Amino acid sequence: MSGGVDSSVAAALLKEQGYQVIGVTMQVWPSGGSADERFGGCCGIGAIADAQRVAQELDIPHYVMNFREVFAQKVIADFCREYSQGRTPNPCIRCNQHVKFGALLQRANELGADFLATGHYARIEQVKDRYVLRKGIDSTKDQSYALYTMTQGQLEHTLMPMGNLTKQRVRQIARDLKLAVAGKSESQEICFIPDNNYRRFLEEHMPQRARSGPVTDREGNILGGHRGIIHYTVGQRRGLGISAGEPLYVLVIDSDRNAVVVGSRGEVFGSELVAAEVNWTSIEKPTRPIAVEAKIRYLHKQAVALVAPMGNGEAHVRFEQPQMAIAPGQAVVFYQGDVVVGGGTIEQTERKSDGQDNCGLPQRCEGHQEGTR
Repeated sequence: MSGGVDSSVAAALLKEQGYQVIGVTMQVWPSGGSADERFGGCCGIGAIADAQRVAQELDIPHYVMNFREVFAQKVIADFCREYSQGRTPNPCIRCNQHVKFGALLQRANELGADFLATGHYARIEQVKDRYVLRKGIDSTKDQSYALYTMTQGQLEHTLMPMGNLTKQRVRQIARDLKLAVAGKSESQEICFIPDNNYRRFLEEHMPQRARSGPVTDREGNILGGHRGIIHYTVGQRRGLGISAGEPLYVLVIDSDRNAVVVGSRGEVFGSELVAAEVNWTSIEKPTRPIAVEAKIRYLHKQAVALVAPMGNGEAHVRFEQPQMAIAPGQAVVFYQGDVVVGGGTIEQTERKSDGQDNCGLPQRCEGHQEGTR
Protein backbone atom coordinates (compact mmCIF):
# COMPACT_ATOMS: atom_id res chain seq x y z
CA MET A 1 0.00 0.00 0.00
CA SER A 2 1.66 3.15 -1.25
CA GLY A 3 -0.79 5.45 0.45
CA GLY A 4 -2.38 6.31 -2.89
CA VAL A 5 -5.89 5.76 -4.17
CA ASP A 6 -5.05 2.84 -6.49
CA SER A 7 -3.53 0.47 -3.93
CA SER A 8 -6.15 1.54 -1.37
CA VAL A 9 -9.02 0.64 -3.70
CA ALA A 10 -7.26 -2.61 -4.65
CA ALA A 11 -7.21 -3.60 -0.97
CA ALA A 12 -10.86 -2.64 -0.53
CA LEU A 13 -12.03 -4.60 -3.57
CA LEU A 14 -10.11 -7.72 -2.57
CA LYS A 15 -11.55 -7.62 0.91
CA GLU A 16 -15.05 -7.34 -0.58
CA GLN A 17 -14.29 -10.41 -2.70
CA GLY A 18 -13.50 -12.43 0.40
CA TYR A 19 -9.72 -12.34 0.48
CA GLN A 20 -7.90 -12.07 3.81
CA VAL A 21 -6.07 -8.82 3.13
CA ILE A 22 -2.92 -7.51 4.82
CA GLY A 23 -1.59 -4.06 3.95
CA VAL A 24 2.15 -3.59 3.49
CA THR A 25 4.06 -0.36 2.89
CA MET A 26 7.65 -0.64 1.72
CA GLN A 27 10.24 1.44 3.52
CA VAL A 28 12.82 2.21 0.86
CA TRP A 29 13.95 5.76 1.55
CA PRO A 30 17.44 6.40 3.03
CA SER A 31 17.52 6.72 6.80
CA GLY A 32 18.64 9.73 8.78
CA GLY A 33 18.08 13.46 8.82
CA SER A 34 16.51 15.41 6.02
CA ALA A 35 16.61 12.48 3.59
CA ASP A 36 13.55 11.03 5.28
CA GLU A 37 11.63 14.26 4.81
CA ARG A 38 12.65 14.80 1.18
CA PHE A 39 11.84 11.29 -0.01
CA GLY A 40 8.60 11.36 -1.97
CA GLY A 41 6.72 9.50 -4.67
CA CYS A 42 4.76 6.29 -4.26
CA CYS A 43 6.77 5.04 -1.29
CA GLY A 44 7.70 8.28 0.45
CA ILE A 45 7.58 8.78 4.18
CA GLY A 46 4.11 10.34 3.93
CA ALA A 47 2.82 7.08 2.45
CA ILE A 48 2.93 5.36 5.82
CA ALA A 49 0.42 7.66 7.48
CA ASP A 50 -1.99 7.52 4.53
CA ALA A 51 -1.71 3.74 4.20
CA GLN A 52 -2.22 3.25 7.92
CA ARG A 53 -5.31 5.44 7.84
CA VAL A 54 -6.81 3.47 4.94
CA ALA A 55 -5.96 0.17 6.65
CA GLN A 56 -7.86 1.36 9.72
CA GLU A 57 -10.82 2.39 7.56
CA LEU A 58 -10.84 -1.05 5.91
CA ASP A 59 -10.17 -2.84 9.21
CA ILE A 60 -7.16 -4.75 7.91
CA PRO A 61 -3.68 -5.23 9.46
CA HIS A 62 -0.95 -2.93 8.21
CA TYR A 63 2.81 -3.43 8.32
CA VAL A 64 5.87 -1.45 7.26
CA MET A 65 8.68 -3.56 5.79
CA ASN A 66 12.26 -2.40 5.34
CA PHE A 67 13.65 -2.74 1.80
CA ARG A 68 16.19 0.06 2.01
CA GLU A 69 19.21 -2.03 1.09
CA VAL A 70 17.83 -3.70 -2.03
CA PHE A 71 16.33 -0.39 -3.20
CA ALA A 72 19.63 1.43 -2.72
CA GLN A 73 21.58 -1.23 -4.62
CA LYS A 74 19.16 -2.18 -7.37
CA VAL A 75 17.41 1.13 -8.04
CA ILE A 76 19.37 4.17 -6.84
CA ALA A 77 22.86 2.81 -7.54
CA ASP A 78 21.72 1.47 -10.92
CA PHE A 79 20.21 4.88 -11.76
CA CYS A 80 23.52 6.62 -11.03
CA ARG A 81 25.64 4.00 -12.75
CA GLU A 82 23.58 4.06 -15.93
CA TYR A 83 23.72 7.86 -16.23
CA SER A 84 27.48 7.80 -15.57
CA GLN A 85 27.82 5.53 -18.61
CA GLY A 86 25.79 7.84 -20.85
CA ARG A 87 22.65 5.69 -20.70
CA THR A 88 19.04 6.55 -19.80
CA PRO A 89 17.66 4.23 -17.10
CA ASN A 90 14.08 3.60 -15.99
CA PRO A 91 14.09 3.31 -12.18
CA CYS A 92 10.41 2.29 -11.97
CA ILE A 93 11.14 -0.82 -14.02
CA ARG A 94 14.07 -1.70 -11.78
CA CYS A 95 11.93 -1.19 -8.69
CA ASN A 96 9.23 -3.47 -10.04
CA GLN A 97 11.79 -6.07 -11.05
CA HIS A 98 13.94 -6.22 -7.92
CA VAL A 99 11.88 -4.70 -5.10
CA LYS A 100 8.11 -5.09 -5.59
CA PHE A 101 8.03 -8.39 -7.48
CA GLY A 102 11.40 -9.54 -6.20
CA ALA A 103 12.10 -8.86 -2.54
CA LEU A 104 8.53 -7.99 -1.50
CA LEU A 105 6.93 -10.97 -3.25
CA GLN A 106 9.53 -13.25 -1.67
CA ARG A 107 8.73 -11.81 1.75
CA ALA A 108 5.02 -12.31 1.11
CA ASN A 109 5.64 -15.95 0.23
CA GLU A 110 7.68 -16.43 3.40
CA LEU A 111 4.75 -15.07 5.41
CA GLY A 112 2.39 -17.57 3.82
CA ALA A 113 0.51 -15.14 1.57
CA ASP A 114 -0.97 -16.61 -1.60
CA PHE A 115 -0.73 -13.41 -3.63
CA LEU A 116 0.88 -10.00 -3.79
CA ALA A 117 -1.75 -7.47 -4.89
CA THR A 118 -0.86 -4.06 -6.32
CA GLY A 119 -2.58 -1.00 -7.74
CA HIS A 120 -0.97 -1.32 -11.18
CA TYR A 121 -3.14 -0.67 -14.23
CA ALA A 122 -2.50 -3.96 -16.02
CA ARG A 123 -4.18 -7.35 -16.25
CA ILE A 124 -2.99 -10.88 -15.55
CA GLU A 125 -4.87 -13.79 -17.09
CA GLN A 126 -4.22 -17.52 -17.25
CA VAL A 127 -4.35 -18.90 -20.78
CA LYS A 128 -3.94 -22.69 -20.79
CA ASP A 129 -0.68 -23.40 -18.98
CA ARG A 130 0.74 -19.86 -19.07
CA TYR A 131 0.04 -16.55 -17.39
CA VAL A 132 -0.42 -13.62 -19.75
CA LEU A 133 0.26 -9.97 -18.95
CA ARG A 134 -2.13 -7.60 -20.72
CA LYS A 135 -2.58 -3.84 -20.88
CA GLY A 136 -4.99 -2.19 -18.47
CA ILE A 137 -8.28 -1.24 -20.09
CA ASP A 138 -7.67 2.44 -19.28
CA SER A 139 -5.27 3.37 -22.08
CA THR A 140 -4.38 6.65 -20.34
CA LYS A 141 -3.15 4.79 -17.23
CA ASP A 142 -1.81 1.52 -18.64
CA GLN A 143 1.38 0.49 -16.81
CA SER A 144 2.18 -2.76 -18.59
CA TYR A 145 5.33 -1.25 -20.13
CA ALA A 146 7.00 -1.12 -16.71
CA LEU A 147 6.01 -4.71 -15.86
CA TYR A 148 7.60 -6.63 -18.75
CA THR A 149 10.27 -8.12 -16.45
CA MET A 150 7.70 -10.23 -14.58
CA THR A 151 8.25 -13.98 -14.72
CA GLN A 152 5.65 -16.71 -14.94
CA GLY A 153 6.10 -17.47 -11.26
CA GLN A 154 5.59 -13.83 -10.33
CA LEU A 155 2.51 -13.47 -12.54
CA GLU A 156 1.00 -16.59 -10.97
CA HIS A 157 1.17 -15.06 -7.49
CA THR A 158 0.19 -11.47 -8.33
CA LEU A 159 -3.20 -9.75 -8.43
CA MET A 160 -3.86 -6.43 -10.19
CA PRO A 161 -7.50 -5.45 -9.56
CA MET A 162 -7.10 -2.04 -11.23
CA GLY A 163 -6.48 -3.53 -14.66
CA ASN A 164 -10.17 -3.81 -15.47
CA LEU A 165 -11.06 -0.34 -14.19
CA THR A 166 -10.62 3.22 -15.39
CA LYS A 167 -9.01 5.80 -13.16
CA GLN A 168 -12.30 7.68 -13.03
CA ARG A 169 -14.08 4.57 -11.75
CA VAL A 170 -11.36 3.98 -9.14
CA ARG A 171 -11.80 7.51 -7.82
CA GLN A 172 -15.55 6.98 -7.61
CA ILE A 173 -15.13 3.72 -5.68
CA ALA A 174 -12.82 5.48 -3.23
CA ARG A 175 -15.37 8.25 -2.75
CA ASP A 176 -18.20 5.75 -2.28
CA LEU A 177 -16.14 3.98 0.39
CA LYS A 178 -15.27 7.34 1.94
CA LEU A 179 -11.57 6.52 1.87
CA ALA A 180 -9.37 9.34 3.14
CA VAL A 181 -7.19 9.20 0.00
CA ALA A 182 -10.07 9.42 -2.52
CA GLY A 183 -8.97 12.85 -3.73
CA LYS A 184 -5.23 12.44 -3.25
CA SER A 185 -3.22 13.71 -6.21
CA GLU A 186 -0.80 11.45 -8.05
CA SER A 187 2.95 11.81 -7.89
CA GLN A 188 4.71 12.04 -11.27
CA GLU A 189 8.22 12.32 -9.89
CA ILE A 190 10.94 9.77 -9.26
CA CYS A 191 10.40 8.79 -5.63
CA PHE A 192 14.00 9.33 -4.53
CA ILE A 193 14.18 12.66 -6.38
CA PRO A 194 11.17 14.53 -4.93
CA ASP A 195 11.94 17.85 -6.61
CA ASN A 196 12.23 16.00 -9.95
CA ASN A 197 15.65 17.59 -10.52
CA TYR A 198 17.56 14.44 -11.39
CA ARG A 199 20.52 16.42 -12.72
CA ARG A 200 21.07 18.00 -9.30
CA PHE A 201 20.77 14.57 -7.72
CA LEU A 202 23.38 13.13 -10.09
CA GLU A 203 25.74 16.06 -9.54
CA GLU A 204 25.58 15.43 -5.79
CA HIS A 205 26.17 11.70 -6.14
CA MET A 206 28.57 11.70 -9.12
CA PRO A 207 30.49 15.00 -9.24
CA GLN A 208 33.10 13.35 -11.46
CA ARG A 209 30.49 13.00 -14.21
CA ALA A 210 29.66 16.71 -14.03
CA ARG A 211 32.98 17.52 -15.71
CA SER A 212 32.79 19.63 -18.82
CA GLY A 213 33.81 18.15 -22.15
CA PRO A 214 33.46 18.52 -25.91
CA VAL A 215 30.33 18.53 -28.04
CA THR A 216 31.20 17.11 -31.46
CA ASP A 217 29.58 16.10 -34.70
CA ARG A 218 29.75 12.50 -35.94
CA GLU A 219 33.10 13.19 -37.64
CA GLY A 220 34.64 14.33 -34.38
CA ASN A 221 34.70 18.04 -35.13
CA ILE A 222 34.33 20.05 -31.92
CA LEU A 223 31.29 22.32 -32.04
CA GLY A 224 31.28 23.50 -28.45
CA GLY A 225 31.37 22.29 -24.86
CA HIS A 226 29.00 20.56 -22.44
CA ARG A 227 28.48 20.80 -18.66
CA GLY A 228 28.82 17.08 -17.94
CA ILE A 229 27.32 14.06 -19.68
CA ILE A 230 24.77 13.53 -16.90
CA HIS A 231 22.95 16.63 -18.18
CA TYR A 232 22.14 15.06 -21.56
CA THR A 233 20.00 12.31 -23.02
CA VAL A 234 19.75 10.87 -26.53
CA GLY A 235 17.30 12.90 -28.61
CA GLN A 236 17.69 16.07 -26.53
CA ARG A 237 17.48 19.30 -28.51
CA ARG A 238 17.17 22.10 -25.98
CA GLY A 239 19.98 23.35 -23.80
CA LEU A 240 22.88 22.37 -26.06
CA GLY A 241 24.22 25.93 -26.24
CA ILE A 242 25.43 25.58 -29.82
CA SER A 243 24.67 27.93 -32.69
CA ALA A 244 24.09 26.11 -35.96
CA GLY A 245 22.22 26.53 -39.19
CA GLU A 246 19.71 23.85 -38.16
CA PRO A 247 18.46 22.37 -34.86
CA LEU A 248 20.89 19.86 -33.40
CA TYR A 249 20.01 16.77 -31.37
CA VAL A 250 22.03 14.53 -29.07
CA LEU A 251 22.92 11.36 -31.01
CA VAL A 252 25.39 9.63 -28.71
CA ILE A 253 26.71 10.14 -25.20
CA ASP A 254 30.28 8.84 -25.17
CA SER A 255 31.23 8.26 -21.53
CA ASP A 256 34.72 7.00 -22.42
CA ARG A 257 35.61 10.29 -24.11
CA ASN A 258 33.32 12.39 -21.90
CA ALA A 259 31.85 13.70 -25.14
CA VAL A 260 28.37 14.48 -26.44
CA VAL A 261 27.84 13.78 -30.14
CA VAL A 262 25.17 15.80 -31.92
CA GLY A 263 23.64 15.86 -35.38
CA SER A 264 20.60 16.76 -37.44
CA ARG A 265 17.08 15.59 -36.76
CA GLY A 266 17.32 12.95 -39.46
CA GLU A 267 20.39 11.46 -37.80
CA VAL A 268 18.59 10.84 -34.52
CA PHE A 269 16.29 8.26 -36.13
CA GLY A 270 17.13 4.58 -36.02
CA SER A 271 15.62 1.42 -37.48
CA GLU A 272 17.39 -1.27 -35.48
CA LEU A 273 18.50 -2.06 -31.96
CA VAL A 274 19.84 -4.90 -29.86
CA ALA A 275 18.14 -5.55 -26.53
CA ALA A 276 19.82 -7.35 -23.64
CA GLU A 277 18.39 -9.21 -20.62
CA VAL A 278 15.29 -10.03 -22.66
CA ASN A 279 12.38 -11.51 -20.73
CA TRP A 280 9.66 -13.34 -22.64
CA THR A 281 6.82 -12.37 -20.35
CA SER A 282 3.76 -14.10 -21.74
CA ILE A 283 5.14 -16.57 -24.29
CA GLU A 284 7.86 -19.17 -24.56
CA LYS A 285 11.06 -17.86 -26.10
CA PRO A 286 10.39 -17.93 -29.85
CA THR A 287 12.57 -19.98 -32.14
CA ARG A 288 12.20 -17.61 -35.08
CA PRO A 289 11.60 -13.89 -35.63
CA ILE A 290 8.14 -12.67 -34.64
CA ALA A 291 6.16 -9.59 -35.60
CA VAL A 292 5.24 -7.23 -32.76
CA GLU A 293 4.50 -3.62 -31.98
CA ALA A 294 7.32 -2.23 -29.86
CA LYS A 295 7.63 0.72 -27.48
CA ILE A 296 11.05 2.23 -26.82
CA ARG A 297 9.91 4.35 -23.85
CA TYR A 298 6.82 4.67 -21.69
CA LEU A 299 5.10 7.45 -23.67
CA HIS A 300 6.31 6.21 -27.05
CA LYS A 301 3.74 5.26 -29.67
CA GLN A 302 4.01 1.57 -30.50
CA ALA A 303 5.64 0.80 -33.83
CA VAL A 304 5.59 -2.30 -36.02
CA ALA A 305 8.80 -4.27 -35.69
CA LEU A 306 10.36 -7.69 -36.21
CA VAL A 307 12.02 -9.25 -33.16
CA ALA A 308 14.62 -11.98 -33.61
CA PRO A 309 15.82 -13.84 -30.49
CA MET A 310 19.59 -14.17 -30.15
CA GLY A 311 21.91 -15.95 -27.78
CA ASN A 312 22.93 -14.70 -24.33
CA GLY A 313 19.44 -13.39 -23.58
CA GLU A 314 19.55 -10.81 -26.38
CA ALA A 315 17.19 -9.95 -29.21
CA HIS A 316 17.53 -7.98 -32.44
CA VAL A 317 14.70 -5.54 -33.18
CA ARG A 318 14.10 -4.04 -36.61
CA PHE A 319 11.39 -1.42 -37.05
CA GLU A 320 9.24 -1.04 -40.13
CA GLN A 321 9.77 2.72 -39.91
CA PRO A 322 12.72 4.51 -38.23
CA GLN A 323 12.08 5.63 -34.65
CA MET A 324 13.30 8.82 -33.05
CA ALA A 325 15.78 8.82 -30.15
CA ILE A 326 16.32 5.15 -29.38
CA ALA A 327 18.21 5.52 -26.11
CA PRO A 328 20.53 2.86 -24.65
CA GLY A 329 19.44 2.01 -21.11
CA GLN A 330 15.75 2.46 -21.79
CA ALA A 331 13.42 -0.53 -22.15
CA VAL A 332 12.00 -1.80 -25.40
CA VAL A 333 8.75 -3.69 -24.80
CA PHE A 334 7.07 -5.99 -27.32
CA TYR A 335 3.28 -6.22 -27.74
CA GLN A 336 0.92 -8.34 -29.79
CA GLY A 337 -2.47 -6.73 -29.44
CA ASP A 338 -2.84 -5.95 -25.74
CA VAL A 339 -0.49 -8.75 -24.66
CA VAL A 340 3.00 -8.00 -23.35
CA VAL A 341 5.07 -10.53 -25.28
CA GLY A 342 8.35 -9.52 -23.65
CA GLY A 343 10.99 -6.85 -23.53
CA GLY A 344 14.58 -5.99 -22.71
CA THR A 345 17.09 -3.20 -22.15
CA ILE A 346 18.28 -1.30 -25.22
CA GLU A 347 22.02 -1.83 -25.68
CA GLN A 348 22.95 -0.88 -29.23
CA THR A 349 21.26 1.10 -31.96
CA GLU A 350 21.71 1.63 -35.68
CA ARG A 351 20.91 5.12 -36.88
CA LYS A 352 19.77 6.18 -40.33
CA SER A 353 20.70 9.29 -42.27
CA ASP A 354 17.06 10.35 -42.56
CA GLY A 355 13.73 9.61 -40.99
CA GLN A 356 12.08 7.94 -44.01
CA ASP A 357 13.95 4.64 -44.50
CA ASN A 358 11.89 1.45 -44.53
CA CYS A 359 13.34 -1.73 -43.10
CA GLY A 360 11.57 -3.86 -45.66
CA LEU A 361 8.85 -5.40 -43.51
CA PRO A 362 5.46 -5.74 -45.23
CA GLN A 363 2.79 -3.23 -44.25
CA ARG A 364 0.73 -5.93 -42.54
CA CYS A 365 3.20 -8.60 -41.51
CA GLU A 366 2.40 -11.80 -39.63
CA GLY A 367 1.34 -11.15 -36.06
CA HIS A 368 0.37 -7.51 -36.54
CA GLN A 369 -3.02 -6.74 -35.08
CA GLU A 370 -5.33 -3.82 -35.68
CA GLY A 371 -6.35 -1.50 -32.92
CA THR A 372 -3.14 -1.55 -30.90
CA ARG A 373 -1.80 1.73 -29.62
